[in-house]
Amino acid sequence: MRRLAGLGLLLLAACGADGEPERPEPPRVTTQVSVGSDGVSTSTTITQQRGSFTLGVGL
Repeated sequence: MRRLAGLGLLLLAACGADGEPERPEPPRVTTQVSVGSDGVSTSTTITQQRGSFTLGVGL
């Protein structure tokens, strides 16, 4: 039982639940317009970051 309690405390400290909650950053939207000899092309990227984890989607 002591080992389980110690493991629980270790996991609680590792996930940051003992500190202040992190406020998520708003998603970043980047749009690019390019003009070249082939015409006009556009691209849009949406990126969400939370702590050290980043998720990006390009359209």
